[in-house]
Amino acid sequence: MKVVKVECLVVHPGWRKNLVFVRIETEDGLVGWGEAYSQYDRDRAIAAQVEALGQYLVGRDAFHIRHFVQIAFDDYAQRRASLEYWCAVSGIEQALWDLAGKATNQPVYNLLGGPCRQKIRVYANGWSYKMHKPEDFARAAEKVVRAGFTAMKFDPLPRPWRTYVPKEHIRHAVQVLRAVRVAVGPDVDLLLDIHRRLAPMHAIALSRALAEFEPYWFEEPCQAENMEALAEVRAASPIPVVSGEALYGRADFRRLFRQRAVDIINPDVSNCGGILELMQIASAAEVEMVAVSPHNYNSTTLSLSATVHAAACMPNFTLTEYFLPYEEFGHVVTRNPLVPVNGYITLPQEPGLGLDVIEEAVRARPGQEYPARTFRMSEDETAGEF
Repeated sequence: MKVVKVECLVVHPGWRKNLVFVRIETEDGLVGWGEAYSQYDRDRAIAAQVEALGQYLVGRDAFHIRHFVQIAFDDYAQRRASLEYWCAVSGIEQALWDLAGKATNQPVYNLLGGPCRQKIRVYANGWSYKMHKPEDFARAAEKVVRAGFTAMKFDPLPRPWRTYVPKEHIRHAVQVLRAVRVAVGPDVDLLLDIHRRLAPMHAIALSRALAEFEPYWFEEPCQAENMEALAEVRAASPIPVVSGEALYGRADFRRLFRQRAVDIINPDVSNCGGILELMQIASAAEVEMVAVSPHNYNSTTLSLSATVHAAACMPNFTLTEYFLPYEEFGHVVTRNPLVPVNGYITLPQEPGLGLDVIEEAVRARPGQEYPARTFRMSEDETAGEF
């Protein structure tokens, strides 16, 4: 099953950023699809990596997934990785698994050893974008619960993102979380995303201030590279600590486990190296008694499906991310999108990643040029008082 074409399609989903899809075609006419993680302003760099790496896949056997990923690291990247590199590898690797499943007429999870569960719990995200007032968070959270979700994630801190924050920021986060908890009741899981922003002293103070509301987790309180700081927070936090979305590949997670810095990891299938790499990271976490909750700030189509197939085979899986603003897009570009029912997605039964992609719909939504953002100047900065 020789690869004859690798194509990168930058797609506009209608909200916030462009998505990066990968299309791989074989000599016998099979087509596999994958998705690379993307960020606002960085999709062109990621797409360039997909195109540069993809040329080395042409002419190879599409079943040789593991070997191609290895030569990509050894020979293409010369063991110097980056976010863009890992995103490209991840999207290509997913598409190869999609091909392998279609060629064998099996869902990918069967090729990974078979499922440990028949449905995958998801939490809602994207529902609180740019909200500030506690009452706005509360009303929006009620809508999420009415949609059937039993878990939701949000960032309760006000902007700007800074390492050292005044006490007012922590007080504001308390007000937000109190309002949401009152609105949704005691049984809905509230996941807090701190976005790698705080110094340990503030992260610890924040976690203790929010503990009374029984959050499900405390995600990325400090920069992911400073694992000693994460471990410091974890040792003092009454809320389980999460990190991993900004780590790429098994080697990055090794230090995280050795430092005993987290209770839960959230690697992303579209930037950690793909499906098999995600499985290997999860296996390493399993022996350390660390849970896995894959990150998915991607589409509700290809990345989500890749996550679902991998998560089905992880004994230590808990729940994964579902981005509500991309839900409509999933219905436009696939004939059989993955739809949560009462907070769960049932495993797809179709071969490969299980999605029937409408190629003409994908090509009809090319990526768009987003306007440049306005960032703060030095004269806008004030000394943080804490």
